[in-house]
Amino acid sequence: EKLDIAAIRIQLYKLYRGNWNSNLADMGNIEEGETVEDTYFVVKTAVAELLRKNIVPILIGATQDITYAAYRAFDGIKELVNLVAVDSRFDFGMDDELISSHSYMSKIITEKPNNLFNFSNIGYQSYFNAQEEIDLMERLFFDAYRLGELGADISLAEPVLRNAHMISLDARAVRASEIGLSDNFSPNGFTGREICAIARYAGISDKVSIFGMYEMENTVQSAQLMAQIMWYFIEGFNFRITESPYDSADNFTKYNVPNDIEQLVFYKSHLSDRWWVEVPSILVTNTKTNSSALLPCTKKDYLEACDQNIPERWYKAYKKGFN
Repeated sequence: EKLDIAAIRIQLYKLYRGNWNSNLADMGNIEEGETVEDTYFVVKTAVAELLRKNIVPILIGATQDITYAAYRAFDGIKELVNLVAVDSRFDFGMDDELISSHSYMSKIITEKPNNLFNFSNIGYQSYFNAQEEIDLMERLFFDAYRLGELGADISLAEPVLRNAHMISLDARAVRASEIGLSDNFSPNGFTGREICAIARYAGISDKVSIFGMYEMENTVQSAQLMAQIMWYFIEGFNFRITESPYDSADNFTKYNVPNDIEQLVFYKSHLSDRWWVEVPSILVTNTKTNSSALLPCTKKDYLEACDQNIPERWYKAYKKGFN
């Protein structure tokens, strides 16, 4: 069944604008090509042109494999891409499997040019993922946050989204009761309120350049929710602020936390109450000098460090040579 984009548009246009100062444009529809590769080429070309003009596209696709085409739009524009998937599944496929809505991630990880620096999953449900996939996430030092963790505190998603360049949202991460009648959705998943909070966090992130929504259903309730997700992303976008402890130290408090392994340095913004932690990284230069990069984190990470526990997000970034 073809996705009814018009129904989503109708629901979006029913909503009032917020106190926004950004310009919004409806770019129309990209028609399916003769082959899936044709469709990917058009999506990649269109998105790349928008990225070059510093325009943030919101993509609405029937299937999530469009994420691959959007990711390829960074070719020649950005070398290291952080991808965040809001999804109940990791979507890894077998090596010999063609791209499908359930295996686009295998292509992103393996195909050259390999621009992927980090992949994070928000909202996975263990029973939908093979243990081998969970182990692979660990081996690659990718981040994964279970639905239960985020259900207890949705703000845990904020630093993950703050560090993302592109978001791929699978509507099947939302519980079935929020979408309307459907055989493709699970009784467990994010609530409408939680998924809208995630969209707002993504919008606020000054790094997010692409926001994609996929795998939705042709129900009135689904169209309403997708429109509201877009509204919250746009709302967040209009409240973006660019801040860095390295650029404006007066707006931050610096916390040094001694540790058995290494002294951790945290920063808290006076403007937004957001937190960062320094992660040592080796810059590939002639001098091979050691430097530090800033990793978004939470106050909870700081409190963990004060209790002499290394925050997991810091450890994974450190092992990866975060830069």
